[in-house]
Amino acid sequence: MPLVNILDLGKAFGPDDIFMGLTASVPHRARIGIVGANGVGKTTLLRILAKEDVATEGTVHHAKNLRIGYLPQESVFESSLNLWEECLTVYKDLLSLEAEVNRLAQAMSENHASEELIEAYGKRQAEFERLGGYRYDTDIRITLTGLGFIEKDYQRPLEQFSGGERTRVLLAKLLLSSPDLLLLDEPTNHLDINAIEWLESFLRDWEGAALIVSHDRYFLDQVVSVVWEMTPVLELYRGNYSAYLQQRSERYERRLKEYEAQQEFIDKEQEYITRHIEGQNTRQAQGRRKRLERLLKESQLARPIDHSRTHLHINLAPVVRSGDLVLRTYDLKIGYHDDGEVLFNVPDLVAKRGECIAIIGPNGAGKTTFLKTVLQQLPPLAGKTQLGANLQLGYFAQAHEGLVAENSLMEEIERFAPEKLPAEIRNYLARYMFTEDDVFRTVDTLSGGERGRLALAVLALTSANLLLLDEPTNHLDLPSQEVLQTVLSEFRGTILLVTHDRYLVDALATQIWEVKPQEKTLELFDGTYSQYKSWQAAQNALAQEQNKSEKSRQVEPQRGLRAVTREERERKKRQYQLELEIAETEALLQTLGQKLEHPPRNLDDLHQLTSEYGKAQKQLDRLFNEWASLAEQGGTDTA
Repeated sequence: MPLVNILDLGKAFGPDDIFMGLTASVPHRARIGIVGANGVGKTTLLRILAKEDVATEGTVHHAKNLRIGYLPQESVFESSLNLWEECLTVYKDLLSLEAEVNRLAQAMSENHASEELIEAYGKRQAEFERLGGYRYDTDIRITLTGLGFIEKDYQRPLEQFSGGERTRVLLAKLLLSSPDLLLLDEPTNHLDINAIEWLESFLRDWEGAALIVSHDRYFLDQVVSVVWEMTPVLELYRGNYSAYLQQRSERYERRLKEYEAQQEFIDKEQEYITRHIEGQNTRQAQGRRKRLERLLKESQLARPIDHSRTHLHINLAPVVRSGDLVLRTYDLKIGYHDDGEVLFNVPDLVAKRGECIAIIGPNGAGKTTFLKTVLQQLPPLAGKTQLGANLQLGYFAQAHEGLVAENSLMEEIERFAPEKLPAEIRNYLARYMFTEDDVFRTVDTLSGGERGRLALAVLALTSANLLLLDEPTNHLDLPSQEVLQTVLSEFRGTILLVTHDRYLVDALATQIWEVKPQEKTLELFDGTYSQYKSWQAAQNALAQEQNKSEKSRQVEPQRGLRAVTREERERKKRQYQLELEIAETEALLQTLGQKLEHPPRNLDDLHQLTSEYGKAQKQLDRLFNEWASLAEQGGTDTA
């Protein structure tokens, strides 16, 4: 039986239908991605399934005792607890059971243990073990580390956390609670790439079902096996996001052919009826007319709508061809002169005309600062940048700070294209999905997605041949992302692209520049994102193999790098040893736990077994704490 059944579901706000006639089901272990344009009702559907909202029509049937975990786009929950205490609230019942187990153990140590007491202790101990009572500390640490929290965050009060951090806390609690069905609304919004990759791995191995609304196409590719497209009716596709794109195109072409064939048949029938209704073949014509009327009433096909096409029309064609050399750096150090701290060092690099260079790395690593240094909006801490000849620069800022908040959209376009007439400006804005009275709205009233579209409209007016793009797909719906990707793939200039959108990077990038904040350097890779990930995997596998077979005598490193290299080598070696010890300790705990399910009747033996279990649990906590500390120091190899 499915976890959820949806039948003819509809939702309206006042006279406006958001969606109607949705019918689908969510089976066990489903991985379903929900896609569609902004405003089509994806979030509303999740809220209805989570029982946070009610449908206007239709029914939703939930399986009996179904446990649902719902992650909204922004978490608004309030708490006076710190991070660790908040995560412990997931285990409220388990902690009560732990207290009872400890109380029974104390009673047995203070008094002569009766058979009834020993039996009660054994049952509670077995239940505690079955529910994961001896690993919840470890589960919390793994989950928090995976989602990007560090150990010093554990004791921070949640009142000090930002909205994005609180959403991550709620996600951690949902994952720890292991519901039957996860409803996730944009779960990657506040995660960096490392955390997203951890979440992908978690969801792939998870036993429950998940229904995911996301604009992260790469994430959908890695996680989902079914796609629901809301148009606003619901279309079902088997496979991940890339498979959905191919099937959607094939389905549209097939339906278009069916529609055109039927239209051709209708035209021929109407022509025959008109020609013969008054002639010798009147009876045949009348019969055909009746059949045609029945077809038009009961079986006429509507022309299929190509929902892959958006009303967004972007033209980024450069007017002037740049020189072959676009950018060169010399001994460059990125940072702010106010504090003098180097964010990262840049090896001497070269960017040539026609390349698309993706600059990736965690939040706060300095990627935007690097772009502003290239633009000469910020001076470097050391070294210099050299721009090539005949360059016309176009900058898309992540925060869209180049837009004037109090300007109307008409005024904003006029500021960059004073030669355009009002009618031309209105037509131009319509290409970016701003129509009618929208053009008189001020910039400060726009949503994130609307500001992004306006910033793209302004960018297109620059006729740039070097684009510096800082998170250009943020807040864009999937159809708009697809259009932007197509336009950028056809762009005949050069692109420096800062983004967390791995799908866009994988489609466009010819070079990867990754900021490594721990090492304070920029790592250069000449190739695509897929090639870069394969190279990284090979490097990690090689490092692990070297750790396993490391010889006692090493080739002496260069003197200037000796301390760092040895420290890194020893850290990785210790991490590997810890992983082996953790596996051994977990196996010991499992064995002891099985013995405690049927405890010995001799009180001394029982005390010894309980003591061994407690020592092993403390040993596991110590090993994991040391492992987590080393992982935090290294920033990598945390798998």
